[in-house]
Amino acid sequence: VQLQASGGGLVQAGGSLRLSCAASERTFGTYNVGWFRQAPGKEREFVATISWTGGSRDYADSVKGRLTISRDNAKNTVYLQMNSLKPEDTAVYYCAAARRGYDSQRLRSDSEYEYWGQGTLVTVSS
Repeated sequence: VQLQASGGGLVQAGGSLRLSCAASERTFGTYNVGWFRQAPGKEREFVATISWTGGSRDYADSVKGRLTISRDNAKNTVYLQMNSLKPEDTAVYYCAAARRGYDSQRLRSDSEYEYWGQGTLVTVSS
């Protein structure tokens, strides 16, 4: 599965962006999908994950209430709606897909994902 992340850009603090993760195959609808981010000089960290049905979601505490993950399997796309952005949200955002059954705790680890997109840069100015 090839993943293409897009939608990043420069936004002021308090603003919004919507990231998209588009897949090349219809089987994408059978994968759990996660978003991770990596800020300059820091390790990659978990942001959010969604089950293949869209019925289960999990968020990092730092983004809960501000970011929303969703999916449209008919379009082979997962979204990350980002509201009330803060300068500390500045990072390269990556989407990833995992085939194993949904487990919110396990899917917080990037080692659980088989496929990765190339990343999209989000910059939040203060």
